[in-house]
Amino acid sequence: MSLNYPIVAMAHYNQWQNNNLIDAADSVSEEDRQRDLGAFFASIEKTFNHILWGDKIWLSRFGDFSPPRTTTLTDSLSEGGTWQEFKAERRALDQKTIEWATEFDIAKLPNEITWFSKAINQEISRPTAILVPHLFNHQTHHRGQIHAMLTRLGQKPSDTDIPFMPNVENLL
Repeated sequence: MSLNYPIVAMAHYNQWQNNNLIDAADSVSEEDRQRDLGAFFASIEKTFNHILWGDKIWLSRFGDFSPPRTTTLTDSLSEGGTWQEFKAERRALDQKTIEWATEFDIAKLPNEITWFSKAINQEISRPTAILVPHLFNHQTHHRGQIHAMLTRLGQKPSDTDIPFMPNVENLL
């Protein structure tokens, strides 16, 4: 088993769960995907877009990834464009994230990353070893919100637990 196994596993999990929730969201109307359902970012689509935006920011800090098109938290809610554009971009980024994770070598990254957070209007520095897991934790947090919104709309996304991920044994 390689040392980057946990990162590879989380990249695959990310792809699996994004597809899971996108498939469930495809089953609801555009109006319901865009409706304010009381979540932190209001709607299913806005929350999906925020996750895409966050992934792009963190991955661009870690390697050869393009940063997001938008630069503010508010603008993050429209990062993916239309629903069809979002889905295509999400799937492409998930595949690129798996490739990145497979080649991941923390020794090639700086020990610490510094950035200016517009969310708290402050420059921050944190160890890279903490920020890489944050990429996946952030996704999981907001996907939980999407799952709750979909459930509220009567959808039942597939399992979300890592042990139930298809072909999980092939990642070892």
